[in-house]
Amino acid sequence: MYLSAKTKHAEQQDAAALVEMERYCEEHPRSPSAVRRPKLLRRGRSWVALMGYTLQDGVAGIGETVASALRAFDVQYLNSMKPPRG
Repeated sequence: MYLSAKTKHAEQQDAAALVEMERYCEEHPRSPSAVRRPKLLRRGRSWVALMGYTLQDGVAGIGETVASALRAFDVQYLNSMKPPRG
C-alpha cells in the first residue's frame, strides 16, 4: 500500500506528539493531563488537548506546541473544578 508524503508526514507528527505528551506527563505526573490523558488534535498550526467531544462541551487547551496545549489544558481543567463565584 502506497502512502503519500503528506500522509507519512502527518503520521510522523502524530508519533512525535505522543512522545512529547509522554514526556510532559512524566515530568508532571499529577497534572490533569497525566491523569486524564486528553486527546491531542492538530488544527492548523496549533495543538489542541481535548477531553470531551467538542471545544464547547469539553475541557480544552490550545497551544503552538504539544506541551503548551497540555499546560493550557491543565489550567482549564483545574479552573473547571472550582465552584462558581457568586
